[in-house]
Amino acid sequence: MRTDLLPGFRSKPLSVEERIAAGKALRTKIPHHLQGIYKPAANRADPVSILEKQGKTRLKHLVPVRYARMLTSPFAFLRGAAAIMAADLSANGETTGIQVQACGDMHVANFGIFASVERNLIFGINDFDETLPGPWEWDLKRLVASIVPSCRFLGVDKRSTINAVRVALNSYRKRMKEYANMGSMELWYATISEKDILKTLPPAQQKALKKMTGKARTRTHMQVLGKLTDIVDQEYRLRDDPPFIVHETHTQAGVPIEEALAILLESYFLSIGDDRKNLLQHYRIVDVARKVVGVGSVGTRSWIIFLIGNNAGDPLFLQVKEAERSVMEPFLSRSVYKNHGQRVVQGQRLLQAAPDIFLGWGEQSGKHFYIRQLRDMKGGAEFDPSKLDFANISHYCSLCAWALALAHAKSGDAAMISGYIGRGDEFEEALVQFAFAYAEQTENDYQALVEAGKSGRVKIAAVSE
Repeated sequence: MRTDLLPGFRSKPLSVEERIAAGKALRTKIPHHLQGIYKPAANRADPVSILEKQGKTRLKHLVPVRYARMLTSPFAFLRGAAAIMAADLSANGETTGIQVQACGDMHVANFGIFASVERNLIFGINDFDETLPGPWEWDLKRLVASIVPSCRFLGVDKRSTINAVRVALNSYRKRMKEYANMGSMELWYATISEKDILKTLPPAQQKALKKMTGKARTRTHMQVLGKLTDIVDQEYRLRDDPPFIVHETHTQAGVPIEEALAILLESYFLSIGDDRKNLLQHYRIVDVARKVVGVGSVGTRSWIIFLIGNNAGDPLFLQVKEAERSVMEPFLSRSVYKNHGQRVVQGQRLLQAAPDIFLGWGEQSGKHFYIRQLRDMKGGAEFDPSKLDFANISHYCSLCAWALALAHAKSGDAAMISGYIGRGDEFEEALVQFAFAYAEQTENDYQALVEAGKSGRVKIAAVSE
């Protein structure tokens, strides 16, 4: 059979060995040591101006909250500065040319535990707002660059911080080599389960994991019901918590909320399967409120939809979140999807083995959105010096790198990436160098935002949480 005539099929795929060799050959074009170089471009844009530009498309009264959250620490700043780092990575030299479905906002706080369809807990990437096909190096560099300020925030010494970066890189390399030799279907179904993680941890760290997974199991829709609602006129209603959770009668464009929601949900229903539609038809909408989410996402339009099924003990909470253009798009290529909510959803489905059953997208008044469950046995590490034992940080960073390797292997060529990285320490040492160099850039950019607040150039909210 002429398989080369069948769309989507390769006629003569290269062997694993040939793809590893092709990856190794790329070291001639992009030697490992070049991956460690970071120098700000001579014409580098003012970082505050990049944030201000993003703020122009967001809800104006929430932009000061975004700045306040970013000023919690340099680590928080990096979390909200994906657009700044995308510009820096683009200006920082050539890449290997190996493409994956990049996350685009990869950092150590962008991972978590969530429930699969089978109700098993698995670990993976948590947020895909910036996802777009792009260089695998950009995700890995942003991940290791986030480790340094996160460790500093937690009070980890420099030696242990360097070790955490190296452990993460070694984990990425080891897992990528493993995935390079997997069968395609085996890789497609691969996840990082609770049992998988426990096998890799010493007893002391197993205790920390069990605490995290135990907490995740309590984070159900019933838990949200108790946390975010009150009984009003004998029926549950979402509790206002200005400016973070607020009931509104109209959208910013002046459209009544009921009308806007009807338009959005009509388009959302077109994006999900008939089985999901049938399931949702067992629920009725009780309440809707706007909710502030995240750090970098603050100011984008986001709502909670509260629904009830058979009785008050059958709640469902959906999150509607605005999707804007990926921060990587100006430096790569435009998304093939006209709706950026669809871009986020399709990217998540590529990168994540068990996405939310209600994941879908919609549109309202020219704005793009995606919809998912607000909470479904979801949990993660708390980056709070009083709550996270920094003795576990290296193991946690290793786990993050493992999840990133799995995502890249699912959407890219694991054999070529593995071949490029190789078995030596040169690539690892280069990215340690990059991580610390970019951490200094983050510190400088953080100070620039501090000064912009002091001078009155930008308004900083009095509260951030």
